[in-house]
Amino acid sequence: MIHPSAIVDTNAEIAQDVLIGPFSVIGTGVKIEAGAEIGSHVIVKGPTSIGRNTRIYPYCSIGEDPQDKKFDPSSPTRLEIGENNTIREYCSINRGTVGGGGVTRVGNDNWIMAYCHIAHDCQVGNHVIFANNATLAGHVEIHDYAILGGFTGVHQFCRMGENSFSAISAVIVKDVPPFVIVDGNNARARAINREGLRRRGFDSDTISALKEAFKTIYIKGLTLKDAMDHLASLAGEIEQVQQFVSFIQTSERGIVR
Repeated sequence: MIHPSAIVDTNAEIAQDVLIGPFSVIGTGVKIEAGAEIGSHVIVKGPTSIGRNTRIYPYCSIGEDPQDKKFDPSSPTRLEIGENNTIREYCSINRGTVGGGGVTRVGNDNWIMAYCHIAHDCQVGNHVIFANNATLAGHVEIHDYAILGGFTGVHQFCRMGENSFSAISAVIVKDVPPFVIVDGNNARARAINREGLRRRGFDSDTISALKEAFKTIYIKGLTLKDAMDHLASLAGEIEQVQQFVSFIQTSERGIVR
């Protein structure tokens, strides 16, 4: 299953059925689990783990040193990629830094299109979609089911909440609350991601409650403090509204407005 022209370090751990294409290089400290496929001309540098059934297309750079001038190449940092991910051509995903916790993580079932970049210490959840050329600076968090439109750029230390959505070429310099659509440079909140919520099976009551929460924060002209006071009573027992409120309360960079 390993092409004769591929170079695989003797210290790499490769499951028996892993496919490694022509001219790929698998370095020391790399672990690739069963069912994974590594296309041609892919470079994987360790310490890096790649989960079951993840498919990496040609010309990707996986687990390379962080683009951080403070990085010490001898430091024990790593990259963890989960199961069932699709990583298309020319993507780059860097290992972590000691100062950022030491680990870059990509979860499960993610769809990462061509030319995307995930920088050091980023934490990507599950079922996330990156359209072509989406780029994360260091220390970014992308929560489950988020969708990044093509050419989206996310500033370091920002978060995108669950089921959030960025339009094409959005430039995100503050946190994007869950369930919210943003666009523009700098990105501004536009609406609740109703279609995404419907596709995930959320009922109309939940979507209506989230729309009201969005209006409270973004449309009614309230200060953020007054809006949050109002949302405390609105949240009630609806988990998604509570999640919306909690995300805003824990934002360190502030939220897109």
